[in-house]
Amino acid sequence: MTSDAAGAWKQWHEHRTETVSAPYGPLALTGTHWLEDRPDGRLPGIPGTWVLDGDAVVLTAPTDGRNGLTVDGKPFTGEIRLGVDTGPVSAARVGLGERRLAVLIREGAWCVRDYDPDSAAHRAFRGVETTPYDPRFSVPGRFTPYEMWRVVRVGTADGVERGLGLSGELAFQVDGSDLTLQVAVQDDGRLWAVFADSTSGDSSYRFRFLYPAAPDAEGRTTVDFNRAVLPLCAFAEHFICPFPPPGNTLGLAIEAGERTLRQVGR
Repeated sequence: MTSDAAGAWKQWHEHRTETVSAPYGPLALTGTHWLEDRPDGRLPGIPGTWVLDGDAVVLTAPTDGRNGLTVDGKPFTGEIRLGVDTGPVSAARVGLGERRLAVLIREGAWCVRDYDPDSAAHRAFRGVETTPYDPRFSVPGRFTPYEMWRVVRVGTADGVERGLGLSGELAFQVDGSDLTLQVAVQDDGRLWAVFADSTSGDSSYRFRFLYPAAPDAEGRTTVDFNRAVLPLCAFAEHFICPFPPPGNTLGLAIEAGERTLRQVGR
């Protein structure tokens, strides 16, 4: 069983590495531009004006034909209303050469994210430091939902406090210690935990994410820290990852899963 689990983990790790290093993966993000901070509609290094108008962003591009912008793969001039890009970054409607300019909304605030497959982070990337599979860190867990969904205010990677929705508590044991994490339930049923431990900020990134499988009817799932992953903001500073909520800093060393980035010069 352990060898099967280790083999499945190896496949997961290889797929994860391919995902984060993809041309429009998290390493490609070079800017998140909040439109409320740009009342003139001008975004640094990006042609045209981008102005919020109700439920859309109005992009107005110079008509001289030399702005370099494309919409749906075709050169663009004039004016267009843009909604939120809901698909993969590679399918974002607006391009600038190989760059993709994705329109997003977070807690009612609209932004444009600039993805460049030739980013400095892409060029420096040499992989993710990951601890080999250790069955000690894959343990049974039990999820107990709260009577009511909760929202707590937590700091985020860009220095702004935002709401983090929490659905319940996940209880488990590691090395005989009883532990709990506050978790959210995602649309696909999986759980999501933002956690830190005694290695955080030392031999691992300052916090990490964990996605246990959807619990069964009795709340049972597996808490596998071998699949703990770095948050997106570990790959690019322009992501707004939430910090762990109160109670999600574990008082022991979780020496498993993804730990830090390997980059040129590190």
